[in-house]
Amino acid sequence: MAKIISTLFISADGVAEIHPDWHFPYFDENMGRAVGEDYDTADVLLIGRETYDSFAGAWPGREAAGGDDAPFAKQLGDVRKVVVSRQPLEFSWRNSELIKGDLLDAVTSLKADAGIRGILIPGSISVVQQLLAAGLVDELRLLVHPVAARKGRKLFDDGDAPYHLRMTATEAFPTGVIRVIYSPTAAPTKVGYDEVKEQVPGGK
Repeated sequence: MAKIISTLFISADGVAEIHPDWHFPYFDENMGRAVGEDYDTADVLLIGRETYDSFAGAWPGREAAGGDDAPFAKQLGDVRKVVVSRQPLEFSWRNSELIKGDLLDAVTSLKADAGIRGILIPGSISVVQQLLAAGLVDELRLLVHPVAARKGRKLFDDGDAPYHLRMTATEAFPTGVIRVIYSPTAAPTKVGYDEVKEQVPGGK
């Protein structure tokens, strides 16, 4: 089965709708390396309409300009891009296609496709939220910025049940950004205060 990885820039207070004012001051070579590693895991990008419009409005021009970011722009252009949208789209960026049918059914089929190594979801908060709720996300790769954004859409929406996560890797950058990788996991055994009171400072 192909692995589905969500990669997000996120603030310390959980805002995943990035703003240039709090994002770009923390973008350094370490974050660039981490982003490159995330994209190297996948041969399919799964992206929402807003993310597609943002990417398609920027990266083809950067590829054509031939600047320092042109190799990464070419990588994005060459990869297969599956776009989630309720409306028909006119695609101007190569290797782009509209998702077919129901999101969960389509993503389940993509995961089961033997020809697909990995599926990366950059940004696309609403897509990630739906797939998390359906248990289809294999990893959350978060680049946590040392800032409380205080406004903007958060990754984790209100719901009836918590998402339990297992941390598989962390890395702290000199900028204060923390890279943390989580995998969904089963809930821990239910524990109350009586079971942990011996761990309280001064407890025996």
